[in-house]
Amino acid sequence: MTATLGAPAKATTAPRQIRWLLRVHRPALYAWTVLVVGLAGTLLWLWGPLTDAAAAAWKQYDSTCWRATPCRYDQDAILRYKDVYQFATTAVLAVPFLAAAWAGAALTGRELETGTARLAWTQGVSPLRWLTSRLAVPAVLVTVGTGLLGMLHQAVWSAGHGRIDTAKPWEDVPTFYSGGPLIAGLALAGLVLGALVGLLLGRSLLALCVSALGMAALWIGVHLTLPHLWPVSTSVSGLRGFPSYSGIKIEEGIVTSAGDHLPASTCLSDLNPDCRALNDRRGAVGFYIDYHPYSHRWPLQLAATGALVLLAVLLAGLALWLVRHRTTGTRAGGRATGAGAAV
Repeated sequence: MTATLGAPAKATTAPRQIRWLLRVHRPALYAWTVLVVGLAGTLLWLWGPLTDAAAAAWKQYDSTCWRATPCRYDQDAILRYKDVYQFATTAVLAVPFLAAAWAGAALTGRELETGTARLAWTQGVSPLRWLTSRLAVPAVLVTVGTGLLGMLHQAVWSAGHGRIDTAKPWEDVPTFYSGGPLIAGLALAGLVLGALVGLLLGRSLLALCVSALGMAALWIGVHLTLPHLWPVSTSVSGLRGFPSYSGIKIEEGIVTSAGDHLPASTCLSDLNPDCRALNDRRGAVGFYIDYHPYSHRWPLQLAATGALVLLAVLLAGLALWLVRHRTTGTRAGGRATGAGAAV
């Protein structure tokens, strides 16, 4: 017994840690595989047959329903496309929340709560290596799987754009976030955020709830910051009409005689006598609107994704520092106890 306590534990190799991690979290791995494959299949179905059927139905509607009575077109195809699109979009948007909640509850919170993590640290696995393996493998799986779903969703939207009259515009919030690499950046940041919450709280159920709430707060922060990650376009008009635009509106207001742009939320026309008098007092000579057109879609996606990846790296560094800070004294004390037992 004394020799066993005093002998150093055999170091665990990285491949063995990965195999052990996948074995312990096998149900989550199976669930993730089913989720990604199922959603990918749904998006492929939506991309091909459902989009073609809905586009053909809208073509029938546009060509016959203004002339013939009764109107004959495949309404079921249009409604089926709409329902499946809404379901698939909602499911893709839920992935970052699932990643954050699982990471907080199972990846770190439960292992600290049950003592599994401390047991691993006595078997030749350093705390930093333990945390690195738990972050690296899920991060790859979550990023690749969510990135695939994001690109498929973008392909679905592109296939219906201009062919389906009720297709969502690109600036529609659920459509924008679920199509492209941004959803993968959100899922990666949510995973690391959840792991950090689990380390801080050490309670699986509490970490699950706090991680989901933290993901919601992160999403709100991204949504408020995103419009300012790329220079806006500006459309200007005279006093008799409002500037035309198409895209994400950022700000609107009046143009003064000196050429200044002043934000305003009232009297953005000069047709009403009261508004005309107010605009004269303002010194307005026209109106402006700052917005992001369709050409800004990918720059906004990539800029926000890059910011989220950087945030994930910073959160991972904070988690590694936290583990090292908390376990330095514990591991030193453990080695001293083992040496004392050996004597």
